[in-house]
Amino acid sequence: MDSALLAVDNLDVRFRLKTGQVLQALSEVSFDLQIGETLGIVGESGCGKSTLARAILQLVTPAQGEIHWRGKLLNPNDQHGMQTYRRAVQCIFQDPLDALNPRMTVGDCIEEPMLALRPEWGKAAIRQRADQLLQAVGLESGMRNRYPHEFSGGQCQRIGIARALAVEPQLIVCDEPVSALDVSIQRQVVQLLAGLKRERDLTLLFISHDLGVVRELSDRVLVLYLGRVMEIAEAESLYRQPLHPYTRLLLDAIPLPDPQQERVRLAKVKVGASELPSPLNPPSGCVFHTRCPQVQSICREQIPALREMGDRQVACHAV
Repeated sequence: MDSALLAVDNLDVRFRLKTGQVLQALSEVSFDLQIGETLGIVGESGCGKSTLARAILQLVTPAQGEIHWRGKLLNPNDQHGMQTYRRAVQCIFQDPLDALNPRMTVGDCIEEPMLALRPEWGKAAIRQRADQLLQAVGLESGMRNRYPHEFSGGQCQRIGIARALAVEPQLIVCDEPVSALDVSIQRQVVQLLAGLKRERDLTLLFISHDLGVVRELSDRVLVLYLGRVMEIAEAESLYRQPLHPYTRLLLDAIPLPDPQQERVRLAKVKVGASELPSPLNPPSGCVFHTRCPQVQSICREQIPALREMGDRQVACHAV
């Protein structure tokens, strides 16, 4: 844990609804993130991926568990420590247009975090850095006086990336940053992120429901289902030989470009129960057992522990 840039230990997040029900969004989530690494977080919608991002960003308060930054326990009551953390950890959001203030020019949007978190740089240097960041993400500095609605979705996401880079963060949490974009634009944005990561020695937490997109960026992949970690493995190993049945389901769901191969793929896909169970009433035992083709009696009764298996961690009774 001490060598990791970020370490999450036994994290639980719960939400109490107006009905009085408790929604368990995350349960016993643990992982670490090394300096310079990209960790992909994958799973279907409703699995807790964005909640995990918000917990790491300190936008929601965990019910239990710890987050360590550079080996030190993150303490929300430590104002100085939290100020340092907020400079070090930034986010790229899912909807690029909604993430930008429509009443501010894009230049002001990029300058805003620097004015709040790096005021010692001075306004002239901050303005110059904003222009440089626009150019770094493939836009012209002369666009700084335009408003977000004047840009396409892909351009708005480039502006969001520039804003996330503004305060020289060490970690960027990418919360489904390409899911709202056309496929051709998705690839451009992923390639941009990969280039910026190399050039600026960034560490990324890349969240997506699409294992195909995650593959292009990630060193390791964490598979999340109904708020629980199913598998963590090196990306190459996970794609070559997935062990958890849910990981295999996600890989089988990746579309193929050839129409004939795609029809064959769709004919072979067996999902079991087609819909994700409600997190308000999760299945007993292993939360995936209602959809698992390898279900055993123990799966319905006992939650599998996340255990080491060779080069990875897996939470499954059947492997």
